[in-house]
Amino acid sequence: MEKVENGIFVSVDYKGTLENGQVFDNSQGRQPLEIQMGAKQLIKGFENELMDMALNEKKVFTLAPEDAYGQRDENLKQSFPRSEVPPGMNPQIGMTIGLTTPEGRQMPARIVHLDDEQLTMDLNHPLAGESLTFEIEVVGISSTPTQTPMSCGSGCDCSSGCNH
Repeated sequence: MEKVENGIFVSVDYKGTLENGQVFDNSQGRQPLEIQMGAKQLIKGFENELMDMALNEKKVFTLAPEDAYGQRDENLKQSFPRSEVPPGMNPQIGMTIGLTTPEGRQMPARIVHLDDEQLTMDLNHPLAGESLTFEIEVVGISSTPTQTPMSCGSGCDCSSGCNH
């Protein structure tokens, strides 16, 4: 296997930055990110950029919001009665918490308003509306997985697009 193609497993070292240069995620100090091409484990633009790359090839690219986490949607704000806050939790504006969908998936939500009666959560992905620049290097290409799959509870902070 010399080139990245659908169905194979690719290990990638990466660094992701915002337009202002702030690093939002990287693999430094961790295992490289391993994905199965075509399995929709990452944002589509990232996977598209990986296609046809060779082992040890490096690339820098910028994804528009539409190819990353989409545009922000102001309709994705929801208010909840303060009484639904679990006992012992001390919610603060700006805090990101994990909500569980009816299907059991974890979804990040940021508290944007808080008063005695209710709290308002922004359900947009934290990187929605952002153009993302990635510096990547393909460090492995295999027909089978070489790592134990990561979940959000085992080191992945989900900003790189892991599908949890």
